[in-house]
Amino acid sequence: MKKKNIFILLAIIIIIGIIIFFTFFHTKTAKNSKVGNNSSSQEIVDYILNISSYEAKTEIEVNSNKNQNKYILKQQYKAPDTSEQEVLEPSNIAGVKIIRTGNQLKVENTKLSLSSIFENYEYVSDNILDLSSFIKDYQADEKASWKEENNQIIMMTKQKEEEKKLFVERTTGNPVKLEIKWTNKTNTVYILYNEVKINSLK
Repeated sequence: MKKKNIFILLAIIIIIGIIIFFTFFHTKTAKNSKVGNNSSSQEIVDYILNISSYEAKTEIEVNSNKNQNKYILKQQYKAPDTSEQEVLEPSNIAGVKIIRTGNQLKVENTKLSLSSIFENYEYVSDNILDLSSFIKDYQADEKASWKEENNQIIMMTKQKEEEKKLFVERTTGNPVKLEIKWTNKTNTVYILYNEVKINSLK
């Protein structure tokens, strides 16, 4: 009888130990999978650089010495090299999808004159608008840096004539704005990120 009680007690202890182990493991994994108020600035930077996929509704503004263009895009990205941009506004090019897989580019919307679209809407077909493009540039730039300012982390990189700044919200780790400037001309692109959903390896 005593042996039976000992076995039951041991079984209960083992079960409790397993429950505690998995609870601790799950909590630790969940804690490490997202960033928040207690995350360091470096952890947030690493979180951005390790994005495995994201979805966002973006407001794009392109300024040049000749004109100003504004449009709204829905962006999707999945590592390592699949991205899609769908134009939501302006209405005359709404529905155009630019899909990239590796080095392949596919444009969907047979109703429109695509050559005309790309002449009038510079950068809409360029992956420079992708957050993934900024991440690749940042990782390739040995002089890339970041700083904290007004409860935001500003990640900065320069590639040839392009200067890029990504503004990241300190408390959530979400991108807020991407600013792209060209040193050899007056063009500037501003990208505002709305409704961002991010998956990161960090």
